[in-house]
Amino acid sequence: MVSFKYLHFKMGSEKMTQIFAHRGYTKTFSENTMGAFVEAKKAGADGLELDVHLTKDGEVVIIHDEKVDRTTSGNGFVKDFLYKEIRKLNANKKGVRKEPIPALEEVLEWLKTNNLLCNIELKNGLFPYEGMEEKVTQLVQKQGLSDRIIISSFNHYSIVYCYRLAPEIGTAPLFLEGIYMPWIYSQSIRAKGIHPKHSSMSDNILINTMENGIAVRPYTVNKEVDMHRFFKINCTAIITDDPVRAMRIRKQYEKRP
Repeated sequence: MVSFKYLHFKMGSEKMTQIFAHRGYTKTFSENTMGAFVEAKKAGADGLELDVHLTKDGEVVIIHDEKVDRTTSGNGFVKDFLYKEIRKLNANKKGVRKEPIPALEEVLEWLKTNNLLCNIELKNGLFPYEGMEEKVTQLVQKQGLSDRIIISSFNHYSIVYCYRLAPEIGTAPLFLEGIYMPWIYSQSIRAKGIHPKHSSMSDNILINTMENGIAVRPYTVNKEVDMHRFFKINCTAIITDDPVRAMRIRKQYEKRP
């Protein structure tokens, strides 16, 4: 049996549920922009969650969708843009100041100036970007951030490959639905955590998973009732659009003996 203290080893607080800002502080700022990441840090988040794709010329860029249409001033698939072209788009739809789509490398360099953790989600389910795993793991290693990064994906083959490339970097499969004995599955693919949809698994399953040494970071936890649920069971972390609300609620549990 593994203690809750062990679950936070090398991952921040040893006592309380960590707060990961989903695509940055997206409740108020444009998702997956440097502005949203900086504001998440200012809000007190323990970590970030972000998404990566590859451009036509193989640059790792931070954007959620396969297309740029929803979140930027442009149109078309990320994979069809050269890096210099995609950088001309405005990714700030919630503000006046123009912001480019960030490169993963520039965000990793910024992370070296602070203590934030970072969950990098590989968005390679629709398009199996050739070389994505090598590029991401090498960038993390280059910046010396292996102990602060978690690589996740709905493409579980991809995270297994990441583990083989860089076993020192933590991995976590993403789930939309529940899975039987997720700790057994995670151990079988050498993943150190799971990232389930917040409504997909019972408290008992989540607790059993953590007691078996697997970190649990449900997404996307925005309602207060759900935040209370995960803070009560001392979940490893929650992934939320609203780190300010999460910080406020977590303080209620920090005051308890």
